[in-house]
Amino acid sequence: MERFRRAARDGAMIEDGKTARQLYAEAKASSTRRRFGFGRRAALVNIDLQCAYTQVGTYATAYETDPRQIEHVNALARAFRARSWPVVWTYVAYLPSGEDCGVWGTRSDTPDSLQNIKEGSPRAALDPRVERAPSDILINKRMASAFFETHLRSLLTFHGTDTVVVTGGSTSGCVRATVVDGLSCGFRMIVPEECVADKHESPHFANLYDMAVKYADVLPVGEVLEAIPRMPG
Repeated sequence: MERFRRAARDGAMIEDGKTARQLYAEAKASSTRRRFGFGRRAALVNIDLQCAYTQVGTYATAYETDPRQIEHVNALARAFRARSWPVVWTYVAYLPSGEDCGVWGTRSDTPDSLQNIKEGSPRAALDPRVERAPSDILINKRMASAFFETHLRSLLTFHGTDTVVVTGGSTSGCVRATVVDGLSCGFRMIVPEECVADKHESPHFANLYDMAVKYADVLPVGEVLEAIPRMPG
């Protein structure tokens, strides 16, 4: 019980004094854990790379990560388009009234809260660094998971997808929710570690660790880029 009390006192400490970053590094170094692996055909799902979350220093909710995050995401998108595979961008935005935010929107009414991301507003717009092609799919999601009450699953089924690569943010929120739902739907889930982000280091690495040991293959983006052209689909 002491280790759990320690974790409650300090969110950065997870088990026996180890940080989330250390636990994740140990999980990566393990050579015994089987991977889900890449299947035949993949889709790229980029979670909420919108100004509300990526414009660090502009909006209070913004998160930081690898400074090349969006550059890496754009490289992945180009690789997927070269295979004629789906590239999906999600964003969060609500009606001016906020009525479609549901119970999630009742948590806070501060200016930077979810229900105050309005459809058509600057906060709802994709980051201008994002390279979105006309053939890419844009999904307005209203809850954490990109699968929840959207047509994402049916789209992936139509395209014969068995592998889903997830980027964006936040690692502990919408990325994790999408990964867990995707695995539950029977997809092989892949997370390029440089391509996801959170507001703070502790939840970022804690959730990379948890996804790596349970729900996804968390891999360097270079390894994902190498795998895409070799997939048989």
